[in-house]
Amino acid sequence: MPADPLQRAGTPQRSTTSQPTNGSRASAIEVRRSARRRRTVSAYREGDRTVVLIPARMSEAEEQRWVNVMLDKLAAQESRRTLGDAELAERAERLSAQYFDGRARPSSVRWVTNQNTRWGSCTPAEGSIRLSHRLQGMPEYVIDYVLCHELAHLLVPGHGPRFWRLLEAYPRTERARGYLEGVAAAERLPHVADAQGE
Repeated sequence: MPADPLQRAGTPQRSTTSQPTNGSRASAIEVRRSARRRRTVSAYREGDRTVVLIPARMSEAEEQRWVNVMLDKLAAQESRRTLGDAELAERAERLSAQYFDGRARPSSVRWVTNQNTRWGSCTPAEGSIRLSHRLQGMPEYVIDYVLCHELAHLLVPGHGPRFWRLLEAYPRTERARGYLEGVAAAERLPHVADAQGE
């Protein structure tokens, strides 16, 4: 009887598909076991599916634990990825629709590298919004706050009471402002080596 070509070394011995257990964005999880894989576990996205590669010898409990670990790692990697200018503009459009009834319509939204003392800027006459590259890698709610702040400037140019009332529509305003204040304060602190005179 000829050997099964699907059972040769390096080919997954078993695949299981399940729904994610921890709120992952992927719609399904496929676990592939391999006799060649001894200790390492890896995972990647394949369309709307997450594929987790594990050693064949793992128990069901170890499999479930590693699936959760790898889903968390993938989610963390994805949240650190930088949005491009096109994604930033799409995000601004969604935020405008959600918090400002679509009234704030920027003509352009983009990252810039020449803003080291402010998080974002807006030119209402042109409808352009620019975000500092220093925001890249910060939590999404912080980037959304800065976008909402600049979108609000398209409707109200100054920082008067009307502007702040408008910005209250974004529910994480205070939390995001606190985060940014913490980052700014940390940047002003002397480095440990500097404080020790090194």
